[in-house]
Amino acid sequence: MKVEIIVPSPGESITEVQIAEWLVADGEQVEDNQDVVEIDSDKATLSVAAQATGKITILVQEGETVDVNSVIGEIDTTAEGTKSDKKAVKEDETPVVKTEDKPKPEKKQESGSKKMDTHDLNVSPLARKLMAENDISENDIIEFLKHNRIGKQDIEFIADNKQSSPANSGAITISSWSGGRESKTTKMSMLRKKLSARLVSVKNETAMLTTFNEVNMTPIMSIRKKYKEAFSKHHDINLGFMSFFTKAVTEAMASFPQVNSQISGEEILSFDYVDVSIAISAPKGLVVPVIRNAESMSLAQIEQEIKNLAIKARDNKLTLKEMTGGTFTITNGGVFGSMMSTPIINPPQSAILGMHNIVERPIAVNGKVEIHPMMYIAMSYDHRVIDGRESVGFLVKVKEMLENPERMLFGSKNPIEVLLGL
Repeated sequence: MKVEIIVPSPGESITEVQIAEWLVADGEQVEDNQDVVEIDSDKATLSVAAQATGKITILVQEGETVDVNSVIGEIDTTAEGTKSDKKAVKEDETPVVKTEDKPKPEKKQESGSKKMDTHDLNVSPLARKLMAENDISENDIIEFLKHNRIGKQDIEFIADNKQSSPANSGAITISSWSGGRESKTTKMSMLRKKLSARLVSVKNETAMLTTFNEVNMTPIMSIRKKYKEAFSKHHDINLGFMSFFTKAVTEAMASFPQVNSQISGEEILSFDYVDVSIAISAPKGLVVPVIRNAESMSLAQIEQEIKNLAIKARDNKLTLKEMTGGTFTITNGGVFGSMMSTPIINPPQSAILGMHNIVERPIAVNGKVEIHPMMYIAMSYDHRVIDGRESVGFLVKVKEMLENPERMLFGSKNPIEVLLGL
């Protein structure tokens, strides 16, 4: 009996997918409910499990695009395939270790820090310092890598760079350029295709405009410096900049609700809640998961949700539900060193806020020149929904609350004004 492997529907309106990676080889023996293939849609990567035990026959190769509900493989339940070279370990089982191979328990150092075993890893001095501060050994890094599945692209990358690596050549590599005239083509992923189409449609179908401002980050950096350790100890999460910006955005929208609106047909749809989309650079491209009801969350809750979504994005585990919706987007190009940019709106939203790198610059403060950590911020918006007054006023309000973080506790009002009932 042959059981077909059929492409499931990743979600509504998705009609085709791309075969990302086969997790088994052609002719291999597979078990019922074993993940055998990963498929890429224009929004997420999904795993497809075998529905029977037997020998698998692959009908569609990696990189090919197929329709939803099409057959991409077969499982012959009457035949026995070849055994995999990989010794799979079920998630609920503990790997079996031979007695002679069991590592001897290490004696804990009196200082309480882990023994820094060496594996000839190429670690920078700064990374070494961070490893020491966070009690991380090279063994921890090796164990972390062991629990991340190595894919086809990883092996191809290693194979391409193995011969030219400094360890093999014995010479210092100054440049990765070979001096040849070769070129190669790579098929676009479904995510990249969809991203390209959406970005072009935004430029063609919206009246997009960008307004800029700058923020003195001294108050927020002072808060982080003073309370970083206490915050991390109490909430078990690091205090970053994104939570401050998210909170400032949600409070500013109370004064400028047009920013939290979007066009729906011939109507303008406004929301009584703020679902903030956070742009994250994932291994397979840019993804924008959503923080629901960010207006009612604390800084710690926002940081925890951002961390959870970032981990899922890194592991390609984001669901369609986690990436749909959203009423406003925040993107941080500063982590890559960007000084200034004009971010593109994430449709059907009407606005997006762009953060950039923090640079010490001289500014005028009370008639004197002082050096402060400054950040340029940019907001692109759809002029069909948001007028210039609202866009500029919104960005100024965000700036005010970031430079006066205590205002976030009082609905964007000055605490003294609240005390006086003004």
